[in-house]
Amino acid sequence: MAFCGKCGTKVDEGVKFCPSCGNPMEAPASEQQTKTQQAQAQQSDLSAKVTNLNNTADITEQFDKDDIEKNKVMGLLAYILFFIPLLAAKDSPFARYHANQGLVLFLAAILSSVILIIPILGWIIAPILSIVITVLAVIGIINALNGKAKELPIIGKFKILK
Repeated sequence: MAFCGKCGTKVDEGVKFCPSCGNPMEAPASEQQTKTQQAQAQQSDLSAKVTNLNNTADITEQFDKDDIEKNKVMGLLAYILFFIPLLAAKDSPFARYHANQGLVLFLAAILSSVILIIPILGWIIAPILSIVITVLAVIGIINALNGKAKELPIIGKFKILK
């Protein structure tokens, strides 16, 4: 089995053009070239997934620009202690949006702590979840400081505060 040199799709032997991208197929590649092409295809798949990780719903245009500018710091604080924006900027829809994201993240952290109680399996899963939660918090902080109201990847669709 050969692989297309352009897109990495598996192509049957003897095929002159790639069925996926139409690229002309070269003479049969050596085993080393085939392994290299497979590795490149897997790497490009991973790159695409990582690139699309923060490709989530962006509803920034629904918020007032003055509100965003005044409450960027409240948005940041929402990912550290979600209730601070609820107390300090209770009339700000932007701060409330990020407080909701911070609350969902906080609940995910509690769930991670509960999973830690499970012997062996929990001891493996909980640290991974902690890393994911930390990455999501950083993404949320960056979005808040940039004045964006973007959902967090994976958990951003959950709405608890309205």
